[in-house]
Amino acid sequence: MATDNLPEFTVEELVAAGPVELEHFSYDDAVELGLIAVDVIKSSGHSLAVDIVIGDDLVFRAKLRNTNKGNDPWLAGKAAVARKFREPSLLVKLRHLADGAPFEERDDIDHETHKAHGGSIPLFVGGELVATITMSGEPDVVDHATNAEAIKRYLAS
Repeated sequence: MATDNLPEFTVEELVAAGPVELEHFSYDDAVELGLIAVDVIKSSGHSLAVDIVIGDDLVFRAKLRNTNKGNDPWLAGKAAVARKFREPSLLVKLRHLADGAPFEERDDIDHETHKAHGGSIPLFVGGELVATITMSGEPDVVDHATNAEAIKRYLAS
């Protein structure tokens, strides 16, 4: 993918977007969101994998175009960051960069299992973190933007 015309995000924009708060989120809802995500990925022409995890249960996974098993650690690592910090993994990355201390330099994090790169968004019900939707395969801002679009379409459906 060409790196010009990549979406840009700021900490302020991501904070202003707020958490994704849902009335409910069942396994059926996860599959519905996953199918919407697949449609968004296909229509964009991106090469992305998508995971939706409820609790610690992988409910939905799809790998499109050039994605493969190599995306699995990125999917899991981004979701681990979204769960730990209770906010999108891109926001975690950008907060650290804004503070002048890249996430990768933290010595209190296992960087094999936690990857602060854009692409995972936590989902809440009644303020409780219940699930994550995570994408991997393109530059992380594209992963995040595609994910956000899928959530937007899901909320509108």
